[in-house]
Amino acid sequence: QVQLVESGGGLVQAGDSLRLSCVASGREFGNYAIGWFRQAPGKEREFVAAISRNAHNARVIESLKDRFTISRDNAKNTVFLQMNSLRPEDTAVFYCAAHLVYSEYISAVSSQYDYWGQGTQVTVSS
Repeated sequence: QVQLVESGGGLVQAGDSLRLSCVASGREFGNYAIGWFRQAPGKEREFVAAISRNAHNARVIESLKDRFTISRDNAKNTVFLQMNSLRPEDTAVFYCAAHLVYSEYISAVSSQYDYWGQGTQVTVSS
């Protein structure tokens, strides 16, 4: 079992940057692909980015790839989401999720993820 804790959210102005962290408990972190999802008020949860267990594969949704970067440090059981040039429309609760997989496969489908964090709020003012 894996427990995930997100941090790094907050209130920022448009154009600012934030780096979200997702820290996992457990000794099997290297067996999990990690994804980031976000949910804006009144909207469905959407996929943002994912990284495979050894970081051989990484993907950021096309509309965000120029501003967001995903990375991981398995020695620290941590995945990062670097978000630059933030916009008011990025305002959302950001969640990280873990998918147990014995390959470098990554998924954008939320139902394939086994464990979820509690979320961290990102608010971008104009």
